[in-house]
Amino acid sequence: MAASPASGGARSCETAEQTREWMEAIASFLGRHRPLLEAHVVNFFKDRLWEMVDADWMECLRREPVESLLMLPSGCVQDHWPSSLQEFILTARSLVLPREQKSPKSFLPNSRVASIGTVLAQGMNSKKKHEIEALSGMVDAIARSRGAKTVVDVGSGQGYLAQALSFEYQLAVIAIDASSHHASVTNTRAERIKKHYAAKCVEKQQFKVPRTVTCHVLSSDTLAAVVLDACQDNHGEHVTESNNCNQSSPQIGQPNHSIPQLVLAGLHACGDLSVNMLRVFVSCEQVQALVSVGCCYNLLSEDCHEDTDTSPGFPISNAAKSSKLVLGKSIRDLACQSAERWRSLTKEMALQNFDIHAFRAAFQMVLEKYFPELSRLSPSIGRQGKALRRQRLRKEMESHLAMGKADDLSYPNSKEQNMNTDGSLPTEPIAPKGAVQCCSNELCTGDTYSTSAVVGSSISRVNVGPSDTNHDECCKFTLFKDFTISGLGRLGCGCVEDVNLLEIWKDVQHFTEFIGPFWCLRAALGPLVETYVLLDRLLFLQEQGSAVEASLFPLFDPAMSPRNMALVAWKLTEDPLEPSHDMGMYKRLPSSSVPLSNKY
Repeated sequence: MAASPASGGARSCETAEQTREWMEAIASFLGRHRPLLEAHVVNFFKDRLWEMVDADWMECLRREPVESLLMLPSGCVQDHWPSSLQEFILTARSLVLPREQKSPKSFLPNSRVASIGTVLAQGMNSKKKHEIEALSGMVDAIARSRGAKTVVDVGSGQGYLAQALSFEYQLAVIAIDASSHHASVTNTRAERIKKHYAAKCVEKQQFKVPRTVTCHVLSSDTLAAVVLDACQDNHGEHVTESNNCNQSSPQIGQPNHSIPQLVLAGLHACGDLSVNMLRVFVSCEQVQALVSVGCCYNLLSEDCHEDTDTSPGFPISNAAKSSKLVLGKSIRDLACQSAERWRSLTKEMALQNFDIHAFRAAFQMVLEKYFPELSRLSPSIGRQGKALRRQRLRKEMESHLAMGKADDLSYPNSKEQNMNTDGSLPTEPIAPKGAVQCCSNELCTGDTYSTSAVVGSSISRVNVGPSDTNHDECCKFTLFKDFTISGLGRLGCGCVEDVNLLEIWKDVQHFTEFIGPFWCLRAALGPLVETYVLLDRLLFLQEQGSAVEASLFPLFDPAMSPRNMALVAWKLTEDPLEPSHDMGMYKRLPSSSVPLSNKY
């Protein structure tokens, strides 16, 4: 019988003190499990990583159905599991921010979420459409509550958010992105949408397309200069700026009443870009509000407490800076894991993922034995697992077509339901039921088999030796062989006839059953790391004092959009009343009318 996941309801981040206490509890828990956090799956066999986990845990989990393992990152445990294992999982889950989507109206009662029509939604998948609809509605409500008519879309990409705000909510928008190609796409798309809206409009209404600015934002100073510079002259419909930032822009923090009140918005602004938005919000008087949904924690710069002159992306709050917790890229990358996505995987997809992890770890053993100098360089071989799954599916489809069973081919859930945090699929489509998945006949009969290189590889021959494995292991070995040949080819290893892949595989295959349990245990810590990073950002704003209110709000469906937490903040004014532009009435400032600080 399964136990329900622990709830984070007892914790609160309503005040800076509560947020600090929450972060300290997370730091303490992560510190006790540092080896598991720092473990890298490529070294699974080389360093015998399963031995770092309690033996009773591994013995229990290796016998569990895959479906139970996939629920582990969500905090679900089984009654027959060791009590220490249950405590580990439930404690981790109790420290995680609740991710269940909430309606923007529960946060901003006067908000409205407009459904994006087919013209505005052109080019969006269901995930992006879902995000744009929810975020644009929230940005509009906050802009109206602050009397701001200009929104700066930071990291705008192809302009989906900017165009929704412009055409659906009639806001002036400045779209900033580092890619001139994205600016060109945004402008072209916006002109096409403008014609559509103009044709539909009975009254003569002026539609302004977003103004695009191309600039590499490397610091908060750069972002502030670009924002203020662009807003000073925002009367045109769109202008594509150069990468040079105007150094004569108003000084940060100094008032410039010729510039309108601004709202900063960012949908999955990568790495430090989300953090630079926070700094600009705090330092620039004209920026009255902020709505930021971050992502790509692995790309954050991190202060290791050695250089106090830099402004890293993590940690950003004073309390976190004084903490001894250092994450590092591998642990920050773990923060991109999604318990909801794990839960939605099918058994077949999960097993394929575990196999790919096993192949990569076994490939590391090949490097250790035959290419030790290369192994020490921690080489990257790209998305070999993804390519392998495509190759495997293609062979299975060809086999079915040859047997006249094309109608039997089946596919898993849609891409939008199973995408990784970076937009890639965790697996390719599931193998069709009954599809031929066996290895080559030569290998199955036990003959020595030499395979030619895959496309793009410089390998000429690899000796795989005789095989006495059973049918299932023989198939897995063939997949490992394909993975290795492709990986070695990418690393330019040339002719490697002396590599005995079968020997390597035989050495590790008995431990492959530990890959799934180990990876699930580590994934259970991912949401905890993300929570710490998000609380660090919230605390940075709370440390600004009573002039700023801030909150974390679960804006998107986490199964569809794993990075679903919006950091929302605005500055308070002396006048407790603010004109409400949507109803021609006066309303209280959001701080006194809506729950900006949610209790968890």
